[in-house]
Amino acid sequence: MDESNPATLPPEAFRRYDESPDEVFYRTPRFVTHIDDGAITAVTQLYREFFPADGAILDLMSSWISHLPEETAYREVVGLGMNREELAANPRLSEFVVQNLNDDPTLPFAGDRFDAAAICVSVDYLTDPVAVLQEAARVLKPNAPIVITFSNRCFPTKAVAVWHSLDDAGRVQLVAHYLESAGGWTDIQTLDRSPANRRGDPLFAVVARRA
Repeated sequence: MDESNPATLPPEAFRRYDESPDEVFYRTPRFVTHIDDGAITAVTQLYREFFPADGAILDLMSSWISHLPEETAYREVVGLGMNREELAANPRLSEFVVQNLNDDPTLPFAGDRFDAAAICVSVDYLTDPVAVLQEAARVLKPNAPIVITFSNRCFPTKAVAVWHSLDDAGRVQLVAHYLESAGGWTDIQTLDRSPANRRGDPLFAVVARRA
């Protein structure tokens, strides 16, 4: 069985150690960053490279900070996440939605609304990532980018089993296969933006464009 291909993965691959409601786990706001400053800088640089200025940005699985470049203005930044207090504290969001994508992957937005989308250090928590990425493709405009970033850090009890079974390279391929399986994506790129000296948190990205 190919553990990097979601089409061949059994349901057990998307189980978590903690299967209690996600709303319970995320009920208490966490006003912390989940990767170090070097990795955050790498995320911001990716957004600088791929997100159009004055565009409409969708920040999926958002929190109190979006890591967008401070010097760039966007027409709107819409966040979707699990904790209302965290989202309300995010100064870059023009609006936000509280929604558990593991319960309902359908995004509450019209098609072709956004110019770019982000999933920052959260893709490992999705129990149906293909469905979420199908929805992301629906709400993005043609040729709009999605930037999915992740490190080797996570809440281990909420990350899916297949994530734990893979090394960093395997996780990069897994996310690329999520996009391939979802359909509606083209120009899929895998990037390693980890520090050159390998000190600090690694940072990996999978970037694609809406077909």
